[in-house]
Amino acid sequence: MNLLALFFCTALFCVLLYHFLTRRSVRLPPGPKPWPIVGNLPHLGPVPHHSIAALAKTYGPLMHLRMGFVDVVVAASASVAAQFLKTHDANFSNRPPNSGAKHIAYNYQDLVFAPYGPRWRMLRKICSVHLFSGKALDDFRHIRQEEVSVLTRALARAGQTPVNLGQLLNNLFTAGTDTSSSTVEWAIAELIRHPTLMAQAQQELDAVVGRDRLVTELDLPQLTYLQAIIKETFRLHPSTPLSLPRIASESCEINGYHIPKNATLLVNVWAIARDPEVWEEPLEFRPSRFLPGGERPNADVRGNDFEVIPFGAGRRICAGMSLGLRMVHLLTATLVHAFDWELPEGQAAEKLNMDEAYGLTLQRAAPLMVHPRPRLSPQVFGQVAEKLNMDKAYGLTLQRAAPLIVHPQPRLSPQSFGKSMGLFSHD
Repeated sequence: MNLLALFFCTALFCVLLYHFLTRRSVRLPPGPKPWPIVGNLPHLGPVPHHSIAALAKTYGPLMHLRMGFVDVVVAASASVAAQFLKTHDANFSNRPPNSGAKHIAYNYQDLVFAPYGPRWRMLRKICSVHLFSGKALDDFRHIRQEEVSVLTRALARAGQTPVNLGQLLNNLFTAGTDTSSSTVEWAIAELIRHPTLMAQAQQELDAVVGRDRLVTELDLPQLTYLQAIIKETFRLHPSTPLSLPRIASESCEINGYHIPKNATLLVNVWAIARDPEVWEEPLEFRPSRFLPGGERPNADVRGNDFEVIPFGAGRRICAGMSLGLRMVHLLTATLVHAFDWELPEGQAAEKLNMDEAYGLTLQRAAPLMVHPRPRLSPQVFGQVAEKLNMDKAYGLTLQRAAPLIVHPQPRLSPQSFGKSMGLFSHD
């Protein structure tokens, strides 16, 4: 028994020694010294993108971490991110295996976590050509407009009751697109904190749209200042502060450092967008930086400018980016145009809690409770309530193009419903 234990310990020592010597022979990116077994996990803290950004100030924009026994490389600047997601994009097109994707994402079969290969390319093509193309989005424009109208009507009926804006937005979106709802919530929170910016946005909306109707998607290209507000929200509050991880298919060299095969890549989108070497006063919410005469008037959030990449970049860029952009712009424009926003009594706008709650998406730590005050003519909200889509959708049977959403009001005696319920009793 003792001989077997000695043999096992010797073999383990040899494996660890070989692993140590081979790793010392290559030049890995700098990083904090890992702890035994757990590696650098204790360095992450409760808000990892904050902790990793702080580490980057010490070790540089390209870091190496150990998460347990897994090699992790972190890109914390636009230039380093471009090396990974543009120059070496093909090598970092796969996702690392994880239990969440295995059990929730249909055993890695959905588009987000599927391995890079023929099936993934087919799924991506379906999204690009049939689901999120310009024509496909235009065909369903009226559906998005109706959904926004439903939200507007609900807010107009709120009266003196404070509204949890994030909860309403999450009800409008599905769980898979809460990145869009969180972006809209952050945008409204920032505008409440900066009333002069809110007034400027409303002035532009009144000039382009007027006060006798709601905003439509056709108005959005003319709303230059609103577009700058959305870009600044994407910069300061990216929906995914740490990009979804990728994995190196082969070893490569980045900025003179060795990146080992199967290393996991994390891009700190949050830190890149707050880099003081790129942005003037990066912690300030300043939409004018994206207007003509600003520091980044032509910045593109679609993955071409690595200073602000809310949807990622490269082959694995968000497939629903075009839909997300339309929804974020339309919702934010409608909320700013249709309502004035007040905080519950006793709260000062300049002291609004802007803390972040870490997760897969960047949510507010405290829900945004607000009082919406309609600022358009009452007829606009009346028209929203009266509009009932009677369009038809062609198929084997003639269906409604939009589902008929109604509230049934019982008109019989309560006893009748009690007897009816008895029909379904299984006692």
